Amino acid sequence: MSRVRIVIIGAGEVGSTTAESLCGEHEVVVVDRDPERVETLTYELDVLPIEGDASEIETLEEADVGDADLFIASTDDDETNIIACGIAKVCGDVFTIARTKSPKYLRPWERDERAFGVDFMVCTDLLAAKAIAGVTGLPSAQDVDTFAEGLVQMTEFEIPSDSPVADQTVAEADRFDSLTFAGVIRDGDVIIPRGGTVLKAGDDVIAIGSPESMRAFSHAIAPDSDDPKSVVIVGGGQIGYQTARLLEEGGFSPRLIEGDDDHARWLAEQLPRTTVINGDATDQDLLSQERVGDADVLISALETDQQNLLVTLLGSRLGAKRSIAVVETADFVDLFETVGVDVAVSPRNVTAEEITRFTRTRRAENVAIIEGDQAEVLEFEVDADSILVDRTIGESAADFPEGAVIGAIARGGSHITPRGDTVVRERDHVIVFADTDSFEEVADRM
Repeated sequence: MSRVRIVIIGAGEVGSTTAESLCGEHEVVVVDRDPERVETLTYELDVLPIEGDASEIETLEEADVGDADLFIASTDDDETNIIACGIAKVCGDVFTIARTKSPKYLRPWERDERAFGVDFMVCTDLLAAKAIAGVTGLPSAQDVDTFAEGLVQMTEFEIPSDSPVADQTVAEADRFDSLTFAGVIRDGDVIIPRGGTVLKAGDDVIAIGSPESMRAFSHAIAPDSDDPKSVVIVGGGQIGYQTARLLEEGGFSPRLIEGDDDHARWLAEQLPRTTVINGDATDQDLLSQERVGDADVLISALETDQQNLLVTLLGSRLGAKRSIAVVETADFVDLFETVGVDVAVSPRNVTAEEITRFTRTRRAENVAIIEGDQAEVLEFEVDADSILVDRTIGESAADFPEGAVIGAIARGGSHITPRGDTVVRERDHVIVFADTDSFEEVADRM
């Protein structure tokens, strides 16, 4: 994607994170009505900050939205975002992205993408639920993304301290035919692993391969863990409800604890495979009574970070094998995982990543962003001009940046594990892991 002009409204966590990830490559304007946020942006990011109400046409004209290529509405108010996109369309021929919290706006847009004057819509609660459902089925998984219509999976695993894989070399750990160790994140640094690279406890390993190989490697990391069967969700708000719905689609029959009587009845009607329990999930006696300690996975999706931290820690104390918590304040993600929560999911972070991902899929078929934009996994369809076409991967290696590795190839509905003598063909789908210094070069050469 060549350098373009992007207007972002809303300088909260989503808007600021999106602006930070885009301002290095593009001209970015950020609009917010809060003067303190605007002043902070002035000193922290290479953007043009403007103070004003983005639902007023005068403010968007001041931001010169008519000359923008991309307009991103990312405030915390759904209606403001949708209205602003409509106004932006009046000002010029700009591609609009709206962030919404509630799926109620997503449903009519999915039915007709001309709805609301919005070209692309991201739903915070649904994205968070998808992130949670993705990691629920794989022990030790921190993140999961699919490529090539489900043939290929990218999974980020954390190596536990007692894992048999810890202190093994990549060559020793690589016992799976359809898996590639694409990257290792250690102490904030991205390492492209070689055969002699030693995997250490606490490393985050980025693996790319077939879904079956991901499940096998997950069990190799934590051999005492079985595929999760018992899942308990605490909180029946949009994230909890959507998570339960997605897990039902994946074959699970979760239990869901909801405190509000009327809403619990509604949930029971909507979720045929879910057992809905009406009660206060912050009550330790209720958690004991409902055998939450027997759960393979405990998911807390209550309204506040304090409640989610309390429930996950109580559940872990009672014996729940794995805990996943929703964290509204993105800065608390590391804190939650430090004090014992296995996976902390920030709805704002996953939304910012989805918006950034979409801006980059104009050059790639699909993109997954790793560890706050430290690396990316990109899917490309190989054309006749690609440096890879009709060459072995070994031959192409000299033309590939050092910070990139081909993780998988999809051809005609089949998954191919790339090796040095693998020949890449036109129309293959190639999945590439690239660190932050390399993905621009990778995209240009593909």
